Amino acid sequence: AGKAAMTMYPPERQRAITDLLIQHDGRRASVLQISEQLKVTTETVRRDLDVLERRGVLRRIRGGAELLDSTPFEQALAARHAEQFEDKLVIARRVVDELPEDGVVVLDSGSLTLVCAQAMPKVRALAVVTNNLPAAQYLAECDNLRIFTLPGTIRGLTSAAVDVWTGRRLNTLTVDLAIIGVNGMTPTHGLTTTNPEEAATKRAMLLSARRRVVPVISGRIGRNSFCSFAAINEVDLVITDAAANPDIVAELAAAGPEVVIAT
Repeated sequence: AGKAAMTMYPPERQRAITDLLIQHDGRRASVLQISEQLKVTTETVRRDLDVLERRGVLRRIRGGAELLDSTPFEQALAARHAEQFEDKLVIARRVVDELPEDGVVVLDSGSLTLVCAQAMPKVRALAVVTNNLPAAQYLAECDNLRIFTLPGTIRGLTSAAVDVWTGRRLNTLTVDLAIIGVNGMTPTHGLTTTNPEEAATKRAMLLSARRRVVPVISGRIGRNSFCSFAAINEVDLVITDAAANPDIVAELAAAGPEVVIAT
């Protein structure tokens, strides 16, 4: 475990720090506690805490850090990973039912899509094309899967490749299934995200696929984010959890896609 922790990439380490703070009493921990838990130096922990503080995930306190209750405009992957985590597991298991026995899947960046990657059956002969670096790293250890990472500049907040190169590569592909993440979804504004480059990449993923699935936690339904990248009727299937607002779910279904409540 110590060796694995030493080889973590900074985004993975920062996600682990956030998870640790969530589990700790009072949502706070000392630098030494984090250092011992993750098997990394206190200097490394302090650097990661500085990064997470700048992103608005936590505040530095004497000798350690405390998780913030408020959420910034764009959360780091580490903070988003903890949001409705149990619901994400349920949704991800339902997404697995949509995977082809073999074929090509394009997998978007984000926390819920990472959980979907972790739920994928390891025995299927799938090709997975993704800009989601943590998901690619996880899936690369599965012998039956072929993993293709998309080119592009890596955004630290999302651990995702997103730029013109990413879009150009996606424009040359035709895939069986796209699994697309969102920051918000409403009947009027459709699928939304926080960043124009992320929006362009999501749009290209959507257009590359014969079938389009959007897993989304209930907390994102009925909310709009900064950039719209698709209308509701461009999606085949929306999968959410039981806490989703039933009126909005009905409006989404009326706009075109099948909407499934995962249980």
